[in-house]
Amino acid sequence: MSGDDFLVRMEGISKRFGTVQALKDVDFDVKRQEVMGLVGDNGAGKSTLIKILTGVHKPDEGKIYFEGREVSFNSPKEARDLGIETVYQDLALIPLMSITRNFFLGRELVRKVGPLNLMEHRRMDEIAAGALREIGVKVRSPDEPVAILSGGERQSVAIGRAMHFGAKLLILDEPTAALSIKESQKVLDFVLEAKERGLSIIFITHNIYHVYSVADRFTILEHGRKVAEFAKGEVSPEEIIEIIRSGHAARKGEG
Repeated sequence: MSGDDFLVRMEGISKRFGTVQALKDVDFDVKRQEVMGLVGDNGAGKSTLIKILTGVHKPDEGKIYFEGREVSFNSPKEARDLGIETVYQDLALIPLMSITRNFFLGRELVRKVGPLNLMEHRRMDEIAAGALREIGVKVRSPDEPVAILSGGERQSVAIGRAMHFGAKLLILDEPTAALSIKESQKVLDFVLEAKERGLSIIFITHNIYHVYSVADRFTILEHGRKVAEFAKGEVSPEEIIEIIRSGHAARKGEG
């Protein structure tokens, strides 16, 4: 497979925090228009790997390639400017602010009137409502505070925001945690919709059955190392769970 088939390649990534080896020589890649499931037990290194990819941490060793070009991020903004958007478990939404203000957070539309910069509230309302409607999210009014939305609706606003602002890679951190079965299914539908629109997605989760329903491949981390990588047709959800459990059992045995 040529390098052009990959949106992201991370090679030989290592990271240490003091005496703790968080990652050791990890290779990780995501193809264009692919959903990659990133799984593993607590402390496996998933969050550290993603924080390196998004510019929160610098790797001690290794290289990152994005769209075939070697990159080095000094901040999350630099990663975001290239099209890497992350929807964290806490969503980074402000409950008391409106849906529109959350949608445009940090990207507000303004026009200059004399010495003043005025936000274009009506235009932002129209864009936010239209962008969400395009992916099947209906909001009663974009002026309503995010606090009145359900967990699934908040996820949809965060995902819709990333899609609208030109994300190429969408990273979802435990997107179905604490959601009902019905709302979880909506979020999974949004993941497939994002893929259909050309995005690549990294889906980080403890719920193997959820990620299995949408992912094309799976990378399994344990103790900061990559222990397995499978295409969907090569492994069952139960086999993935068993690999993770085996690593957990081995870790307990070491203690």
